[in-house]
This record gives sequence, structure tokens and C-alpha cells, in this order.
Amino acid sequence: MIQNTLGPWVMIVSAGLLEVAWALGFKYAWDKGLGWRAGCIAALGVSMWLLVGALKHLPAGTAYAVWTGIGAVGVAILGIVFFAESAQPLRLFFIALIVTGVVGLPFAGR
Repeated sequence: MIQNTLGPWVMIVSAGLLEVAWALGFKYAWDKGLGWRAGCIAALGVSMWLLVGALKHLPAGTAYAVWTGIGAVGVAILGIVFFAESAQPLRLFFIALIVTGVVGLPFAGR
């Protein structure tokens, strides 16, 4: 019972984290060689595979919003921390809104 409830959420969070990896990889590591390219493509493939698996148990809108939300927030935060992207207060506010939506969606029910 616990696996049926928790499994899809573990899958969607993992898929979202892999989305961060491939998105940043495409931007910053694509020109570093074949190994980096293969890693980006592998992360993309596994991310999609996990998303499809989670969609079997979660509402499509919720799963997709959580997946893209984790990706968007992860890329934005890592961009700020490691790549000197903007950390203006208004940008951080809107990132926080995405986090609020992603965290709140699972509680909205089916």
C-alpha cells in the first residue's frame, strides 16, 4: 500500500531532478564532448521514462506541473548559485510561487 502511494511521487521527484540535470547539461556541458552529450540524453530519457511511469498513477496535470516545476526551480536556483544568474528579489518571489504551487498540488486531491 505504501509503495502504491509513495512510488509515483518518488518517480516524479526523481524525474524532475533529472530534468534539472539534462536542462543544465544542454546549456553548459553540451560542448564538452560526447560523454557529456550522452549523459544529457540519458538523463532526458530516464526523466521521461519516470514521468510516464508516474502518470499511470497520478493525475496528468499534477504530475506534469510537479515535473516541470521541479525542473524550472532547480535550474533557476542552480543558475543563481553556480552561474551568476540574476537573484533579484522579484525573480526569487516568482520562483517561490512555483515552489508553493508544486508543494500544494499533491494536497489538492484527485
